[in-house]
Amino acid sequence: MNSELPPFELFFELTSDLVCVARFDGYFKKVNPAVKDILGYSYEELYTKPISDFIYQEDKGKTASERKRLLEDTPLTNFENRYVTKSGEIVWLSWTSHSIKKANIIFAIAKNITQKKELEADRNDLLANLTEINKDLRHIGHMTSHDLRAPVHNLLSIYELLDYSKIDDKDTLELLGLLKLSCEDLREKLNVYSTELQNKHSLYIPTKEVALKNVVKNVTNSISSLIKNAEATVVGDFEEVPKITSNINYLESIFLNLISNSIKYKRVGVKPVIYITSKYLNNKVHLSFSDNGLGLDLDKVRDKIFGFQQTFHNHIDSHGIGLYLVYNHIKSLSGSIEVESELGEGTTFHIILNP
Repeated sequence: MNSELPPFELFFELTSDLVCVARFDGYFKKVNPAVKDILGYSYEELYTKPISDFIYQEDKGKTASERKRLLEDTPLTNFENRYVTKSGEIVWLSWTSHSIKKANIIFAIAKNITQKKELEADRNDLLANLTEINKDLRHIGHMTSHDLRAPVHNLLSIYELLDYSKIDDKDTLELLGLLKLSCEDLREKLNVYSTELQNKHSLYIPTKEVALKNVVKNVTNSISSLIKNAEATVVGDFEEVPKITSNINYLESIFLNLISNSIKYKRVGVKPVIYITSKYLNNKVHLSFSDNGLGLDLDKVRDKIFGFQQTFHNHIDSHGIGLYLVYNHIKSLSGSIEVESELGEGTTFHIILNP
């Protein structure tokens, strides 16, 4: 390269942008090396063929329309079209052009935006797929909440027909009572989830003042058999922050999943103990859930803990949904969650929420 070229000529030769001088008759008059390198044609081919020959077929019409406006002295800015390289590949170019009528020439400069367009296409495909998946999930959610109501109502109807006076065994009566409570709780949750699905198009999340001890009471009642069979203890200390303003359904789901996870992943021979506490720190509510269970190797799983269908222990009931729901509920409440854990030493989840 001749370093003694005038500055303009030196810029013309060295710039990575495509710089062109074209005639009004539709042919290149002069192009810089970047045009030849990106399109793959020789200078002779570029100068002897009409510019339209290099344009992708589907873009020829709109390019001709813009060129007509350009010849009428209307500058062209950020006009995007596709060119076909000599090897048959398609490149996207973004053009800025000005015409000089007296000289019958057009000055144009283009940037190669192929990578940007490919990223946009990938993003649009991803959004389309996510939209379709979301639609399918909503359909499954509606179907599940609707179709499960009938058997739940049927079970509750059976309880109404039972003649408890004919049952003398105290334990049997207690179990029947627990089963009825579980069915009523399931019916209530199905109603709530159905309403949530119907209103999910709205970004508004209803909130109200919630007593944390009542959240624990509702959740532990709904899984009382699980707690009893595991000989688990759930201790709630909410003296510092007894109430918060939040969404009761999200909170109950968070408590339910964290408590049931602590029981599910207990250590063999060790009765589960779950401590739940609340406190104020830096104008935020901090909820902590600590257990004495199996624990996690955070060096290996830290980035996967809240992922969809991520499991870390070989448990028959592990589906990788619970912590995924917890994370998304907390995010919906504009909060955050942190984890402390060691293998064999239990796990602590720190949830940070607005008061």
